[in-house]
Amino acid sequence: MNLADRVLSVNNDLPIRTDKPVHSGKVRSVYWLTEEDSKRLIREKGYKVAADAPLAIMVISDRISAFDCIWHGEGGMNGVPGKGAALNAISNHWFKLFREKGLANSHILDIPHPFVWIVQKAKPVMIEAICRQYITGSMWRSYTKGEREFCGIQIPEDLQKDQKLPELLITPSTKGILRGIPGVPEADDVNITRANIEQNYQAFNFRNVDDIAVYEKLLKEGFDVITDELAKLDQIFVDTKFEFGYVTDDQGQQQLIYMDEVGTPDSSRIWDGASYREGQVIEKSKEEFRQQLLNYFPDPDILLNKDRMPERAGLAKNNALPEELLMQVSATYTGIAEKITGKPIVLSDNPKAEIIEILQSQFDLIR
Repeated sequence: MNLADRVLSVNNDLPIRTDKPVHSGKVRSVYWLTEEDSKRLIREKGYKVAADAPLAIMVISDRISAFDCIWHGEGGMNGVPGKGAALNAISNHWFKLFREKGLANSHILDIPHPFVWIVQKAKPVMIEAICRQYITGSMWRSYTKGEREFCGIQIPEDLQKDQKLPELLITPSTKGILRGIPGVPEADDVNITRANIEQNYQAFNFRNVDDIAVYEKLLKEGFDVITDELAKLDQIFVDTKFEFGYVTDDQGQQQLIYMDEVGTPDSSRIWDGASYREGQVIEKSKEEFRQQLLNYFPDPDILLNKDRMPERAGLAKNNALPEELLMQVSATYTGIAEKITGKPIVLSDNPKAEIIEILQSQFDLIR
């Protein structure tokens, strides 16, 4: 079988019964179930949620995005083999560990297939909750230009690239474009301070001011859990992005939960510990792919300069990347997933057919 056939690149065309448009993001597609199907599944499967909670089927893909573009490879390879299954497996592993350690629940109710989650609808907190343990990436680039204040936090002089920071930093940014918040530009992914959040907590969808401390606590606790587990594997948890939202449980109580994905190579930087101690950074995350793109194209400024977005979109559309480049990314993703979970990532021969069969036979959700 052609390797390209085992890549799930299009995930918004499944015949799942829904009465709303399919929401397709860079990597995942979300199918909101009908009210009738949501209530039936809650009843039949005994999910611990409100009886009228809206449910969705979330299907991951093998697409890879970087620098706000989707990239493809030679031979019709419109994604990275094993990437979707690796991301889901890693997130499932951390979410389970968070629950076992009493941190908080996630939006996932069921995992019928390596590519599929059944989730409950959450009201998202409009913050990309970013935690940093080392100075690297965009933060280092800003630091070299003289910036010493990040999201209202002063950091010391004389830091070196990739150095461990004196303390874990929370450097939040906006999720989506938020309008009418004093001092916060109306653009996606804008750095914000804790004071911005406190003064406008309702605009960020917080229920009350006290929940800001709850989100910070869950962020730090989740970060520490992953850091400790990765350290056992001699891997370094460098930085990450978490997302949070509110759900109502089966007792009618509102809870702040983890949502989206956690601790994955897409949402985090992970470094190899042995190499770092020898003075070399070996990425076990999407950062490796970003660096490959910067080296592959003769003018890396196109990828780094937001003012050149049309040129960047053209690069992604008109350049099929070498197969070996995508296979190297595949090895990184599946390798770190297998290390974290202790289980092999198995490539499906026909993921779409498998998903349809399981959703019909076990959930009666195919139209």
